[in-house]
Amino acid sequence: MAATLSLFVFVFSLPRMVFSIPTFTKILFPPKAFGGESIAFEPVGGAFYTGVADGRILKYQAPDGFTDFAFTTPTRSKAVCDGTTNLDLGPICRRTFGLALHYATRQLYIADAYSGLLVVGPNGRLATQLATGAEGQAFHFLDGLDVDQGTGVVYFTDASGVYDFRTIVKLNITNDSTGRLLSYNPRSSQVTVLLRNLTGPAGVAISVDSSFLLVSEFTGNRTLKYWLRGPRANSFDIINFQAKPHNIKRNPGLLQTFWEAAIITRQPAGTPVPIGQRISAFGAVLDTISFEAQYSTTPISEVQPFGGAL
Repeated sequence: MAATLSLFVFVFSLPRMVFSIPTFTKILFPPKAFGGESIAFEPVGGAFYTGVADGRILKYQAPDGFTDFAFTTPTRSKAVCDGTTNLDLGPICRRTFGLALHYATRQLYIADAYSGLLVVGPNGRLATQLATGAEGQAFHFLDGLDVDQGTGVVYFTDASGVYDFRTIVKLNITNDSTGRLLSYNPRSSQVTVLLRNLTGPAGVAISVDSSFLLVSEFTGNRTLKYWLRGPRANSFDIINFQAKPHNIKRNPGLLQTFWEAAIITRQPAGTPVPIGQRISAFGAVLDTISFEAQYSTTPISEVQPFGGAL
């Protein structure tokens, strides 16, 4: 939901409740690539995928770096789109936000702001469109996405039922509450609306036991816990009030903890500060990392743990 960065962050050896970064490394995009949003890692090897502002999905593989991997519309023109940051070209070039791999099938699921929900195989190229709406309502701005590795069910957010990415400023200043949380079952191709009337839903992450989802509301300044199973199934709790939470990713391992990218405001000047926070399944803040020294007031979109780093 916020402006994003043209680089990735890896942070090592994080003690509890640190507020500075002991080790910081940049992986720079190639020329004419800007605005990396979400990251999807291969389960081994360190390769990852990300969508950029001009509609491409890039793959990073050391030592070769970034290569073009996939795109989300057959009419995308490299001559027109490559390198653009013009929001008005979004419907032509498209814009990928959420990404997640289903490891068993090696399918990369894609939440695109204009093309809807898509999937692409391990060879990349043109992604297959899976859904453009649900229950008679078209998607306007797909954002966050995660996959249940056990069932293959895809969970994703539609940030607004009114505004698209070109009008994101209006979405934020009007406190638009027409967003939705949805699921897609690849076996039945069924899209189901799980929650309505959300205020700028951005990230979504499934728990290690698949019993619940955490959903961040960027405009609503809060994080929700939506129950998938058990006596509370199909209901939700508000577990955390936080200034501008963005993407959310589950921490590896058996512990039910998650990392959120967010923006806090330093008073009295009202200066925005980009941070990452590790939270429990109950919303308790366990660690906070400030990225102010690296990015000043520029927002970050995601903090994701992988291979002992963020």
